[in-house]
Amino acid sequence: MVLPISDDNSDRTTTPVVNYILIGLNVLVFALFQGFGTNDKFTYAWATVPYEIVTGKDVDKPVVVRDPVTNEVAGQIDLQPTPGSVYLTLLVSMFMHGGLAHIAGNMLFLWIFGDNVEDRMGHLRYLIFYLLCGFIADLSHVFSTVAFGANQYVPSLGASGAISGVLGGYLLLFPNRQVRAIVFRFLTTIPAWAAIGIWFVFQLVNGLGMFGGGSQEGGGVAYAAHIGGFVAGLVLVKIFLIGRGNTGAGAPMMWRS
Repeated sequence: MVLPISDDNSDRTTTPVVNYILIGLNVLVFALFQGFGTNDKFTYAWATVPYEIVTGKDVDKPVVVRDPVTNEVAGQIDLQPTPGSVYLTLLVSMFMHGGLAHIAGNMLFLWIFGDNVEDRMGHLRYLIFYLLCGFIADLSHVFSTVAFGANQYVPSLGASGAISGVLGGYLLLFPNRQVRAIVFRFLTTIPAWAAIGIWFVFQLVNGLGMFGGGSQEGGGVAYAAHIGGFVAGLVLVKIFLIGRGNTGAGAPMMWRS
């Protein structure tokens, strides 16, 4: 597959302070509040549970998970009481992660692609754009879970949905920008439309496969959130650029070391 490593920032004119803060908050929540993934009580209290979002009711007790084919007990989800409104989980869960690999991958993508989008939008607009894409991604996951009959008690968390929105915005703004990436174990440079396009096709194929009768848990990946966030980024990015002018950032550029 494709693993982006860096992109060209030679035309960036501002320091991406919001992007740095977002990365810092994600790391802080994972390290301090989640205990690097060991604090299950905090994680299960603040992760987004589709059933809670749909009903507005907090589920504060363990939920038994049964195999959809045999109906045998397959496990248990130790959901915890959520302080305050369950709808706060839509925000808090954006800054939580399931493990080191999860947060490392997300922060790498945010580090590479977020700074350029912030540079074009401005700091405050970028923050609102990021959070709004995250909310839409979370709701996309909730909607798809209900619509396709998946387990509504399985919690979701992570910055992936919001970052997917950033990728959608980046693709529309900088389609030809060169991205240094590892492609099938080879280090090379490819245009952003290829790097992000391959990523999105992967999300789409796996998401459709899940809806078409595959694992309803999606292998632990909320593909609907990725797709929803990405589409939100594509739709919203131009709106957030109203009044910012056109600096020609979509023109082809070469990656520089």
